[in-house]
Amino acid sequence: MASLTIPPVLSSPRDDAMHLYKAFKGLGCDTAAVINILAHRDASQRALIENEYKIMYSEPLTKRLSSELSGNVKKAVLLWMPDPARRDAMILHDALTTDIDLKAAAEVICSRTPSQLQQLKQLYHALYGAYLEHAIQTQTSGDLGQLLLAYLSTPRSEGLEVDRTMVDNDAKALFKAGEKRLGTDEKTFRAIFSGRSRAHMAAVSSAYHNMYGNSLKKAVKGETSGNFEHALVTILQCAENPAKYFAKVLHIAMKGLGTNDKTLTRVIVTRAEIDMQYIKAEYHKKHHKSLNDAVHSETSGHYRTFLLALLGPNHH
Repeated sequence: MASLTIPPVLSSPRDDAMHLYKAFKGLGCDTAAVINILAHRDASQRALIENEYKIMYSEPLTKRLSSELSGNVKKAVLLWMPDPARRDAMILHDALTTDIDLKAAAEVICSRTPSQLQQLKQLYHALYGAYLEHAIQTQTSGDLGQLLLAYLSTPRSEGLEVDRTMVDNDAKALFKAGEKRLGTDEKTFRAIFSGRSRAHMAAVSSAYHNMYGNSLKKAVKGETSGNFEHALVTILQCAENPAKYFAKVLHIAMKGLGTNDKTLTRVIVTRAEIDMQYIKAEYHKKHHKSLNDAVHSETSGHYRTFLLALLGPNHH
């Protein structure tokens, strides 16, 4: 469930474009007015506004936003503007070529569906004239690189049906490849985690627990480490409960001294139109305070206003 709130009576994309132009005019920018429009429009509505703006004022809206806004609110709004596939391509390009962040790259790849990944690969190539797979090969090595490449290229079912025999066999194979032996057979982990559907992986996790009394997630953490472990855990948790996974990512981004604004922005912006209501519920269940309150205390100014607008009303 999305957390994005859209007004019941919506102004036309043309009116929105005019209001944005008005907010940019004169000395300084009326950032509050910009947020009030853009934070309450879905991807297709934002695309229509961009279209109208270009026709009316002969310049791309994102270019104008880039020059009018600054700091974290600028980064957040510019990440919010594109549709999800283009945004994912932008995040990956940044994480693999500019500000190297393999955790962010793995988060995006390992939490998306096979059809989303297909679209993402095509867009990445169209936008950057390079293959996503090549960027991964350049920046990663060993198990992580092989896992991400396999995850991108292996066709997986998006349905809910599972084959019980195959589930049990996978659970046994993972036990044999990890906890049962000295050392770890990473190849088996890579093959199963990259080759199975979400429904299947969730069933494997449950079968593993029933057979061996330990959770598969604990086994992964005990048998692997670093970015490879992070990618496997991402695949597993997004098969079982993506909202719980992202609630944890947000908690880590805000805990301790300072805030990882890049992660905070990425997760709120990418999930607001998908499952942010579930993420908010999982966050509250675990930390006994609302995600809105946590974000409020970790951010300030227009940046705070924008993120809270995407998070929607505070129900707790």
